[in-house]
Amino acid sequence: MASCGTALNLTLTFPDALAAAMQSPDLPRRMLEAFALEGYREGTLTKKQVRLMLGHDSRWETEEFLTAHGLWPCLVSTDVAEDGRRLNALLSQ
Repeated sequence: MASCGTALNLTLTFPDALAAAMQSPDLPRRMLEAFALEGYREGTLTKKQVRLMLGHDSRWETEEFLTAHGLWPCLVSTDVAEDGRRLNALLSQ
């Protein structure tokens, strides 16, 4: 994943009894995905921000991720404009 220049690191503290039950090698990724999903659901994160946060290679990968978690991505005018630019570039080759 490309660096955006600034990183935010979080440290979470859980009670020992809960921490033991949460031990999983994919826990950091699952928590990042949950954070991204909730941010998108609340409207505090855009689809592009979710894509960058999760390191997806394309908008389509992000849309598949959101759809798989019951969130239907909103199509916005910037998405349509970008698709048009890409299509024109492909057609002019």
